[in-house]
Amino acid sequence: MIQDGDTSAAVLQTRGLRFGYRGRPLFAGLDLSVAPGEMAALIGPNGSGKTTLLKLLSGALRPEAGQVILSGSPLADLSARERARRIGVVPQETSMTFDFTVIETVLMGRTAWLGLFGIEGPEDLAAARQAMESTGTAGFSHRLLSQLSGGERQLTVIARALAQAPRVLLLDEPTAFLDIRHRLEIYGLLRRLNADEGLTILTTSHDINLAARYCRRILLIKEGAIRADGAPADVFRPEILSEVYETPLAVVADAATGLPFAMPR
Repeated sequence: MIQDGDTSAAVLQTRGLRFGYRGRPLFAGLDLSVAPGEMAALIGPNGSGKTTLLKLLSGALRPEAGQVILSGSPLADLSARERARRIGVVPQETSMTFDFTVIETVLMGRTAWLGLFGIEGPEDLAAARQAMESTGTAGFSHRLLSQLSGGERQLTVIARALAQAPRVLLLDEPTAFLDIRHRLEIYGLLRRLNADEGLTILTTSHDINLAARYCRRILLIKEGAIRADGAPADVFRPEILSEVYETPLAVVADAATGLPFAMPR
């Protein structure tokens, strides 16, 4: 996390970000900075703006005012191709018109790097294979998406984003609808990518305890405003969580890790 307002080292930031839907303001001058190599989670109740913020940060939505800055350059000045080379996105839901294989799906992540004729070369195949090795999907690379479990499918979508060779990875509820084993597997993978490859990661999560376990920084958002921002122990305070989620919550420390754990009171 960048301290004392110093955003010179930020890989991704917003300046005075304003955005709303149908005349209803959501973000009213949001300032946010993410440093290179951070792994942060954006948490908050439904309708707080988490998914919308990720879409603004990726360039899928344009702000009404203010800027999104990527490594010192306004995101609005970059082409879709250049954005895709720097930012990988894992949406909450992924639909495919055709039933592609895993390797075909992962190779789609190389689109921004393809030449004039759009034909994959050795570098693209190598990038796809590396992404599949990193995500543990290489063993079923020739299976169809329809043949995969929910966890395997989500790992494939993450592999597709990694094949882009991005500097930043944005994930919207990457463990939604998955069982606890696959949730732990996904978050374990994200932490390895962050620690071993220095990939900057920002993810949204409704599983706030899982986010606190794996992410070093938590951003708590409600109605388009950041209510708390810091280490899990600093953000997970019962009075803050209870007010934001409008539910009485207690916070205890995990006996093994010392990390905070929120539960209904």
